[in-house]
Amino acid sequence: MTDPLDRIAAALERLAPAPLAAPDFSAAQAFVWHSAPEQLAPVAQVNRVDLRLLRGIDRARDTLLANTLQFARGAAANNALLWGARGMGKSSLVKAVHAEVLAQGLALKLVELAREDLPSVGRLLGHLRAATDKRFVLFCDDLSFSHDDQHYKSLKAVLDGGIEGRPSNVIFYATSNRRHLMPRDMIENERSSAINPSEAVEEKVSLSDRFGLWLGFHPCGQDEFLAMIEGYCAAYGVDIAPEDLRAESIEWQATRGARSGRVAWQYFTDLAGRRGIAL
Repeated sequence: MTDPLDRIAAALERLAPAPLAAPDFSAAQAFVWHSAPEQLAPVAQVNRVDLRLLRGIDRARDTLLANTLQFARGAAANNALLWGARGMGKSSLVKAVHAEVLAQGLALKLVELAREDLPSVGRLLGHLRAATDKRFVLFCDDLSFSHDDQHYKSLKAVLDGGIEGRPSNVIFYATSNRRHLMPRDMIENERSSAINPSEAVEEKVSLSDRFGLWLGFHPCGQDEFLAMIEGYCAAYGVDIAPEDLRAESIEWQATRGARSGRVAWQYFTDLAGRRGIAL
């Protein structure tokens, strides 16, 4: 029969697990933060595309790459919010820029943080701060907040850092479909119902102001859509007559009701599959 004290000790361990040991950042170039239990899981192979295959976002690409190179070289750099149309390569750009920085021989770690794990970000920053010889891009994909969501207050610890300040070896990149990270109806509701409406709105809207870089992503046109697919065909050696490619791709995007980098990749995946090519 199990000793009652052993059972109590096991229950306490589950409620309050032992602190995370110092992570081994030499295990990989990218990590995913898990808060329950706390761990930095190494990612052996990051799911990403080559930077040269991202079309129609040249300004955002060049700006984010320059900012990241500055940071990796130890110079000053800004946190960045990549916002705008879905499927236009926001998260792909972050991962592709990280790969490009590594290809240029600079040391930089990518750490992904889920929005749901924002309350534990203080402890994560503590681990990253302690690795003074490493530099980190802390990445949160699809970041947004709904009504009564208090996670945005945890985000301020990343952007402003409280009295300690954000670790000098950490920079924060986030992607969102919303420029202000909040739905418009939530902002309007705050404006109409709060005792001090301007203060209530400012607290939430000013969150995105804490990002030094705002990079907007907008729906692509037909020519950009075709250029994306042509780039994929060239990269993977898929041969197709230009008139056939144009007709098929236009039909594909018409059935989806949208044009974006994601839709272009989905069409190309279908095209490559019909050619017997594995991606």
